[in-house]
Amino acid sequence: MSRTRRKFNSAFKAKVAIEAIKEQRTISELAQEFEIHPNQVSQWKRAFLERSAQIFEGDKKQAEELAILEQNHRLARQHIGCLKLPRSTFYYRPVAASEQDLAAMRTLDELYQEDPTRGTRRMSSELQKQGFSIGRDRTRRLMQRMRMKTIYCRPRTTVCDPAKYKFPYLLRNLKITRPNQVWALDISYIPMERGYMFLLVIIDWHSRAVVGWSLSNTMEASWVVETLDFAIQRHGKPEVINSDQGSQFTSDEYVAFVKGQGIQISMDGKGRAIDNVIVERFFRTIKYDKLYLESLETGADVQRACHEFIQYYNHKRDHSSIGNQPPMVFYKLAA
Repeated sequence: MSRTRRKFNSAFKAKVAIEAIKEQRTISELAQEFEIHPNQVSQWKRAFLERSAQIFEGDKKQAEELAILEQNHRLARQHIGCLKLPRSTFYYRPVAASEQDLAAMRTLDELYQEDPTRGTRRMSSELQKQGFSIGRDRTRRLMQRMRMKTIYCRPRTTVCDPAKYKFPYLLRNLKITRPNQVWALDISYIPMERGYMFLLVIIDWHSRAVVGWSLSNTMEASWVVETLDFAIQRHGKPEVINSDQGSQFTSDEYVAFVKGQGIQISMDGKGRAIDNVIVERFFRTIKYDKLYLESLETGADVQRACHEFIQYYNHKRDHSSIGNQPPMVFYKLAA
């Protein structure tokens, strides 16, 4: 089996060369540390020395940048070591989604809104019918990136691993009779003309009011905690908060924050997106009634469109489940 040839950028080569020039460690030790062949270290050191005169004679700025690069690298390595993170954390650079992936993801999102019971097999089949050259594995990876949760049509018979099933679902047979008794939150993929973002929404279950929301191009736990904290500051804290079992909601940071507020944690069963149905319905509504109808080229466009719709939804759009009143009006009256 042939091995994929590793590629190194100029900054990495310069770092290795500088360490070699210092002669504080042997070539073999540096090769082992940077996970490269010793001959590579010697070659980069020789190339660096041959071109050093050009650096200092012709371009002092470049020399200063190299010195700063060396210092930043040393500090970053120290921080990574203290945090006990893998060395690859420092060298990782995110890769943007291709145009073909973006087009497939947008189509996947539309297909999911039409029928959330489609699994990877049916989704890949639908994409192929629409002209995409895509298999089931790639479809699965895109759906995972978009946090798509297939809704199962029949009860699951497989029992989750107790060690991974973080918290039970507390809403079954629970009578929800007042605002701030239960909040539900979830994250959904939002397509743009070039790229995508993620929308986090927090909804009061009793009134259907959106009590918090925000956008991000990543799905970090800190983003969820900050949005939830802001919602609590504005509306008070709920007794129970329900989510799925996504990594953001099972993270130490999120669990510690929610427990620190004295809030009970409830989580959907594996593959049971229907357990958090009010948020799923909201995502469907905002996409079909607003986002799919507009040309969203930038993050600012998505921010504006979401703000406009949520304001309309909360304060003007009547909701049939609460006596044909706007959710935020009902929320404040019932509080």
